[in-house]
Amino acid sequence: MRILYLGDVVGRSGRDAVIAALPGLRERLKLDFVIVNGENSAHGFGITARICEDFFEAGVDVLTTGNHAWDQREILSYIDSEPRLLRPANYPPGTPGRGSGIYAAPRGKKVMVVQVMGRLFMDALDDPFQAIEAEFARQRLGATVDALIVDIHGEATSEKMSMGHFCDGRASLVVGTHSHIPTADAQVLPNGTAYQTDAGMCGDYDSVIGMRKEPAIARFVRKVPGERLSPAEGEATICGIFVETDNTTGLAKRAEPVRLGGRLHEYLPDV
Repeated sequence: MRILYLGDVVGRSGRDAVIAALPGLRERLKLDFVIVNGENSAHGFGITARICEDFFEAGVDVLTTGNHAWDQREILSYIDSEPRLLRPANYPPGTPGRGSGIYAAPRGKKVMVVQVMGRLFMDALDDPFQAIEAEFARQRLGATVDALIVDIHGEATSEKMSMGHFCDGRASLVVGTHSHIPTADAQVLPNGTAYQTDAGMCGDYDSVIGMRKEPAIARFVRKVPGERLSPAEGEATICGIFVETDNTTGLAKRAEPVRLGGRLHEYLPDV
């Protein structure tokens, strides 16, 4: 299978870029499945039902979120009725929505997507490693599902890398989100799991992690509350990771970064 994971979409610039480019990317990369982190797509804070529908219409199969999952209050009711929109699985019991799902892919294949949120420098949630272990106890790569993707939404590179090695051989892909900066470590780990510490963002890189530069810089320089942060609106770069899996085991055969448009050096895998 050929799978594309796109990192955190920030604001209208990132949203419009992903929606415009995705049909062409699906054709060019011969994609079977697309996952997008959309938690900053509503003016930088959360996601709305209308934005979710726009992504699905453009060809996104699953949306993940993170610590900004609840910034748009309307999502509290929508997420319960839309299985293609995930929030971290290690939120406490009773939290709206779901942290994982199994989805249909071409040729009768099944793809499982799981999201967890890290705990270092983040909200104090339940143990993400135990949450992943519980998901692995219910579904097994190459047996009950044909691909298994883990999104770890977190600050610390050490925690994300630990999750990658923890899942190695049991997941098709472990990818980090949240930092909005693409890391240069896309690889296949020793036991066959594709990995990247952070997929980066889909947004304007002439910014501070997707937000307008001036208010963000002022917060550091002046150390007083100032103008509310808002997304930069220049041309977006689409960032993510492309993974090709083995049809028998579900493990990764290749993992390569994806960068398209905007300010960063462009890179698209050859297929």
